[in-house]
Amino acid sequence: MLAAAALFGALFAAPAAAAAETVRVAVAANFTPAAREVSALFRRETGHRALLSSGSTGLLYAQILRGAPFEVFLAADEERPALAESAGLAVPGSRFTYAVGRLALYSREPGRITGPESLRSPTLARLALANPETAPYGRAALEVLDRLGLGGAAPFVLVRGTNVAQAYQFVRTGNADAGFVALAQVEGGRREGSRWVAPEEMHAPIRQQAVLLEAGAGNPAAAGFLRFLKSAPVREVLRRRGYGAED
Repeated sequence: MLAAAALFGALFAAPAAAAAETVRVAVAANFTPAAREVSALFRRETGHRALLSSGSTGLLYAQILRGAPFEVFLAADEERPALAESAGLAVPGSRFTYAVGRLALYSREPGRITGPESLRSPTLARLALANPETAPYGRAALEVLDRLGLGGAAPFVLVRGTNVAQAYQFVRTGNADAGFVALAQVEGGRREGSRWVAPEEMHAPIRQQAVLLEAGAGNPAAAGFLRFLKSAPVREVLRRRGYGAED
């Protein structure tokens, strides 16, 4: 364990490699648009290329357990990166919170969502959310519903997507009247529709953690990508896209 930690520190302390390398990154669905922007900045800054594979955090972790050749894991929670570390699948000491997610109730219809009271509207027949078994944003959505007294007797049908990206698509395509999505999906340039941002005290913090996987321990691009996530340009991307950051 100490040797692995020392290796991680050496990688982070090393200067950028002269030759361009490729890093394979498993990315939680909610963070995929931001990750594309970050990877473009990363390539321009370092010459390294990040290959992104997106999905729900639970499904990505299951793929890592089965030996998928990912080198960096950008999860939507802190649980799965910690499990990867304890299972010997990640470099000890490499885990950190790269973003703090915010949950939003969203409709493509202007004026439909005015606050939590919109969940009791008789015109709200179908509410989308990510699968709470595999997606942290889905678990947070259930926590908010419970806090509002709608957990057991909701007046609407829950439409569950495999991840928060699919929940968002259900709303965008009209297959759901509204949905709980990541604020990042409706922030930035997407100002159409209506939304309510759930107060952070209504659900457990959505701390999205990154970790260097053992497959990437010898790849300078993998360590470089994690280092780049902490940079000022990336922090600006996250702020603009609706993510918070831990101090």
